[in-house]
Amino acid sequence: MAAAFPLSDPDRSPGERAALDAYSRAVTSVAAEITPKVAAVSVAHRRRHGGFATGTGSAVVFTDDGFLLTNAHVVGHADAGTVAFADGTGAPFHVIGTDPLSDLAVIRADGPAPPPVRLGEAGALRVGQLVVAVGNPLGLAGSVTAGVVSALGRALPTSSGPAARIIDDVIQTDATLYPGSSGGALATADGEVVGISTAIAGLGLGLAVPVNANSRYIIGTLLAHGRVRRAWLGLAGTPAPLPPALRDRLGQDAGLRVVQVVPDSPAARAGLRSGDLLLTAGDRPVTGAQALQRLMLADAIGRPMPLTALRGEALVDMIATPRELVTDED
Repeated sequence: MAAAFPLSDPDRSPGERAALDAYSRAVTSVAAEITPKVAAVSVAHRRRHGGFATGTGSAVVFTDDGFLLTNAHVVGHADAGTVAFADGTGAPFHVIGTDPLSDLAVIRADGPAPPPVRLGEAGALRVGQLVVAVGNPLGLAGSVTAGVVSALGRALPTSSGPAARIIDDVIQTDATLYPGSSGGALATADGEVVGISTAIAGLGLGLAVPVNANSRYIIGTLLAHGRVRRAWLGLAGTPAPLPPALRDRLGQDAGLRVVQVVPDSPAARAGLRSGDLLLTAGDRPVTGAQALQRLMLADAIGRPMPLTALRGEALVDMIATPRELVTDED
């Protein structure tokens, strides 16, 4: 009996079929490599007024001795919980450290864990590049979605903690992320993890913390000290090109377009406004969120920091005094 539907599209060219086959092979290869190394995370959070609330998420094995990367908002105030892997094994875990500003956390499985993923470099990503997300949404272990890098250098406002804060330099992707995907892996077609899924900003819009020099510093500090002592200005921004004349004058191609200033923050007190194009901080070029984050380390706390911004056609100089980032854990 003839099939009711054709098994292939006769109108599709051999080149189109070959491209789809290559896409399919890339996604299935990444899924096979990454899925065993992404755990489902279960935690119990103590409520402020008594009792517990359970939470779920994902985490990615990144060392040979059972350390996993996840989101700070996944573990929250929990000291411990459980991880479960795709092969059915599981173990309790304890929290090594969290950094709410980057939404990164390191936990360690108190039992056997799969081999680690290969960490890549998000700085090499290009808009339109294929990426694959692996997580455990809604308790459905090893869920895989694929898409492209939609944008780079995004800023994610968050209102957790005693003051609003901003997660800078995130990756935007249209690879679908669901509740429970947070803490999962975002990988390239080569199987290198270049991001840790962090949020669903809206229907079809996913965000991930990039794996880069800044996040590697944070991870190393969490492993060594359990926390990252950070300076805080209180602004969110996105990279923006400089006008040609100013580009030649300053010798830099881009600045940080301020999209949000937290009220009563050091940036607000200095006079920085939404819409300003931040050019320098501490007399160093600010070409994006990552460049500014590199300056927001412990030695900047309490020290006056000169800022220069382009407002309309005028250069505006300000002095901000970063204060220590206060988290719920402090």
